[in-house]
Amino acid sequence: MTDDERVPRGVLDTSVVIDLESIDPSQLPLEVAVTAITMAELAAGPHATNDPDESSRRQDRLQRAEAAFDPLPFDVDAARAYGRVFSSVVASGRKARGARAVDLLIAAIAVAADLPIYTKNADDFRALDNLVDVIEL
Repeated sequence: MTDDERVPRGVLDTSVVIDLESIDPSQLPLEVAVTAITMAELAAGPHATNDPDESSRRQDRLQRAEAAFDPLPFDVDAARAYGRVFSSVVASGRKARGARAVDLLIAAIAVAADLPIYTKNADDFRALDNLVDVIEL
């Protein structure tokens, strides 16, 4: 894909940030953004394993992400967008609470910023087609 064909800017879901080194950059938008929610998930990562080597890898990933990105905040606009995201998911018959809630917070930030979401898990964002473009890698 040429630069002329790539999306100018998009939000990377946590799944993409985790695998960023193995993803062809031409599959990504020209300018990438992450959310404060993704940074929180990355910060939890080193503490979510008992394997010292994996914890170290996750800490390294967190530090690289912190150095590379200025995350989009969950602000008032995102809070308002979350209402629409939540409503859309519930109307589709899916659950909007539990583990999915984190993905929906990421989606709300993308909706508020009017940016597509790049993810390796498009199913996490099912039922949001009317609110945000979801690009699965």
